[in-house]
Order: sequence, then C-alpha cells, then structure tokens
Amino acid sequence: MAAPYMTDETGKYIPASQRPDGTWRKPRRVREGYVPQEEVPVYENKFVKFFKSKPDLPPGLNPDESTKSKQQQSKQDGELVGLSKSAKRNLKRKEKRKQQQESDGAAEADELSQTLQKTTIAGGTGNPSPQAAVQQGDHNGAEKARKVKNLKKKLRQIDELQQKLDSGEIKQATKEQLEKLSRRKQLMEELEDLELGL
Repeated sequence: MAAPYMTDETGKYIPASQRPDGTWRKPRRVREGYVPQEEVPVYENKFVKFFKSKPDLPPGLNPDESTKSKQQQSKQDGELVGLSKSAKRNLKRKEKRKQQQESDGAAEADELSQTLQKTTIAGGTGNPSPQAAVQQGDHNGAEKARKVKNLKKKLRQIDELQQKLDSGEIKQATKEQLEKLSRRKQLMEELEDLELGL
C-alpha cells in the first residue's frame, strides 16, 4: 500500500512509513510522472482481456435457469461434503453404473418384446422366422466359439502341467493337479464334438 505523495519546496516525496516488523522506511523523493510499482496496472494481453469480457453464460441461456442448476449442483455437493475425492468419484461411478444397468434393462425388455411380437403361435409347426433363426444361429455360434476357446485353454494348461512334471520342475503333483491331468481325455472328446458341430 503506497502512502500518498507529499510536496514541499524541493518537490514530491513519499513520506517515511513504518514496516510490519517495526522498522522505519526513509522518505523517498519522487520525480514528476513517477508511478509506484504497487500502483502499476498488471499487463494483460489481448486474449486475457477477451476472455474477461466474455459473458459467463452461453448466448440465449436464461440466467434464472443457470442459477437453479447451480443450486441443484451445490445441494448435491453439499451431500458429498466430508467425503474424500476418491469416495466422491466412487459414488459417481456407482450412480453411472446404476443408470447404465437401468438403460440396459430397458433395452433388453424392448428387444424381448420385439422378438415376442415377431414370433407367432402357429398350429404346432414351431418353425421360427428366418430372422429369428439367423439370430439364434449367431448366438449359438458365439456360444460354441466361447466353449471351444475355453476348452483349448484348459487343454493348454494341462499340457503345461504335464511338461513341468516331465521336466522335474514339479516333483510331486498334488491331488488337484492329478485330477486335472486325468480330465484331459474327456476335454479332448468335448472339443472334438464341438468342432464337429454335434
């Protein structure tokens, strides 16, 4: 905070003032047109000036609506007061997940109702429409592919276990490992059946 200028017969000067620690500043002579550093305005480039002059609200938005939304947001934030950042983040994730599940449930219900509308109760023929058959075939094909992949993974694990036993890396196999090795033949048969399309 600059002290006001004083003038005497020698010219302008800033009078002596006391510092916060209790010591005194000497009076300083000031030339004509001098502006103390504290009073010099901070430089702002054209971009800063532009963004300061921009309105806070988007064009066409009613200020009343924006205050309502801010109040609602402050209420929600008020409910979360006292929680850490990670707890707030977890709450938001849970809410998002809940909304997603609700929308997924609604989508599944719509899909189910559409398929029910497509199906007709005919006099015992039981032949589904071509579209439903294609969809059912895609679903069965995807399920078969998943089962084949799972069986191949189990067989690969059994082969790795057998190699470890043969190389001596595992000296004594446990009961579970022996059971796993004994299931190899059964898994191979299941895999062959699935690949043949039975």
